[in-house]
Amino acid sequence: MSNEINIQNLKIPTSTKYLFFAIAALFLSTSAFVVIDAGSVGIVKRLGAVNPVPLEEGFHLKVPFIENIFKINIRLNNSQSSALSSSKDLQNVKTVVSVQYSINGAVAPITYQKIGGIRQIQATVIEPAISESVKSITAKYTAEELITKRENVKTQIHAAIQDFINTTLNKKGIENGVRIANVAITDFQFSEEFNRAIELKVKAEQEALQAKNEKIRRVTQAEAAAEEKKLSASASAYAITVASKARAEAIRREAKSLKSNPELIQLRIAEKWDGKLPHYNGGGAIPFLNIDTPKKKK
Repeated sequence: MSNEINIQNLKIPTSTKYLFFAIAALFLSTSAFVVIDAGSVGIVKRLGAVNPVPLEEGFHLKVPFIENIFKINIRLNNSQSSALSSSKDLQNVKTVVSVQYSINGAVAPITYQKIGGIRQIQATVIEPAISESVKSITAKYTAEELITKRENVKTQIHAAIQDFINTTLNKKGIENGVRIANVAITDFQFSEEFNRAIELKVKAEQEALQAKNEKIRRVTQAEAAAEEKKLSASASAYAITVASKARAEAIRREAKSLKSNPELIQLRIAEKWDGKLPHYNGGGAIPFLNIDTPKKKK
């Protein structure tokens, strides 16, 4: 008995044939179109050649087995990288920089053709731009200035990264292929010796400021006390002056009154007499008061 199977005599059920054709049709239909999502562009490769015109978001037809479509993200991307460099005063500094960038969709096909996708762009363009720019800019500032002038440093690094990217892409014939949206300096990391020196400097400045404030406080208190004594002395002198003027005025008025009223003088003497007559050697008491009643003028 033969184990060979005669394929010609093999009969395939009609339902199986329909299923096979349905699967083939479905495969061909899905290979005949592509949908580009929002925030992306499509790059068409026809038999390996890149079409310089990108596919916008939406529905597009393609030739099955002939055309391949690659999607590239043109949304805002982020790349964080750290770079070791030396400051102007030769301090070692590690700068951590975060760069937000996007791919220019209009030239995305040529960028993909000559550089690659997002990963290749980040590895061969963005990260080298960050490293080189950070080194060139931080070398212009001292370690202390990198902290105190952080905003200026960030602005210059931003410009340097964009210039580096433009130069790199222009050499490949790509104009404005990558756009830098923002650059953020995440961190400056210095050596332990520098950090310790900064701490000692800050501590010394704080102590000096505290001593200065204490000196100002004491001087202010001394000045306030001196001013208070001065005001008190002025008030006492003024009181004495006023009292003296009042006393002098009273004396002047009394003298004037006595001058114009001789009888008042006798009255004052009588008021002060204790009733005893003075005694003199060799004689009896002599009255010193004229007690005669003045005669009335007729």
